[in-house]
Amino acid sequence: MDNPFSTINRAATIIEHLDLKPGMCVLDVGCGPGRVSIPAAHKVGKQGNVVAMDIQEGMLHRCREKAQAENITNITFLQAGIGENKLESDTFDRVLLVTVLGEIPNQAAALDEIFKTLKPGGILSITEIIFDPHFQGQRKVRTLAHAAGFEESNLFGNRIAFTLNFTRPKK
Repeated sequence: MDNPFSTINRAATIIEHLDLKPGMCVLDVGCGPGRVSIPAAHKVGKQGNVVAMDIQEGMLHRCREKAQAENITNITFLQAGIGENKLESDTFDRVLLVTVLGEIPNQAAALDEIFKTLKPGGILSITEIIFDPHFQGQRKVRTLAHAAGFEESNLFGNRIAFTLNFTRPKK
């Protein structure tokens, strides 16, 4: 469920800040039960694709059930951890990390892999809320993203609930 204390964390708000278009490819890292994967799949349409990635098979199972219940066929399910170099280069238009960055053991490796898998000009969107026990502040998020080569493009929210969008520079 969306957190009633923070509009930043609402799936609709996250999707709104991504400028998704039909035909795009989206990676939802740490997708959980599909709270953002499902609306992203609707937004990119049948010509697009969403990869719902999670290390927990149980979460992928729940996401798969929701997708089937809504007759969504443009989601691919991947059981893996980010930073394990399981993703192809220059594949995605958008990558989402919604309250998951703090749970990633090797954050630098994860952001390096995300940088490689994003197409030039693609957007990495990181959402954090202070209510999450693994909350990462803006300074840390910016430091990690800049070290991986990303350029900051937008900030939505405030210091306790925010989405930071970063762009992979065009070649």
